[in-house]
Amino acid sequence: MEANYQAPKEYEEKVIEVKRVSKKTTGGSSMGFTALVVIGNKRGRVGSALGKANDYASAVQKALQKARRSLIDVNLNNNTISHEVSATFKASEVYLKPAPKGSGIIAGGTVRAVVELAGIRDISGKMLGSNNKAANVICTIEALKKLKVPRKTNGTK
Repeated sequence: MEANYQAPKEYEEKVIEVKRVSKKTTGGSSMGFTALVVIGNKRGRVGSALGKANDYASAVQKALQKARRSLIDVNLNNNTISHEVSATFKASEVYLKPAPKGSGIIAGGTVRAVVELAGIRDISGKMLGSNNKAANVICTIEALKKLKVPRKTNGTK
């Protein structure tokens, strides 16, 4: 077996934002980093987290570990969602609507990243209110949590 063999990753990872932060202390100011990460398997599981550490790599690693613990299941209907859904988190507001097959992901920024990693291929989304990426990611995941299981119909009304 090769020495540098890596098993295929179960979840795809996307670093949304890394911020350099500082805190005033008695000896001056201490620098640190916060990393916002979203992970998903593109088959209905997605999670996100914020990690804080003194260096970039550690912040991303901490965020990935937290995100694995915060995974949720998303109820998909083929390649889209089964119904319209909206959610609010603090000042962020998100609206998600199912889209016809082949229309793709019509959403920007953090909403696009979250729904891509959840495995949704056809959706229309709109983010209102805040420009805070962390709040927008949490808001999008809250909206996906509200999705109900699609009902099976037997062709009768």
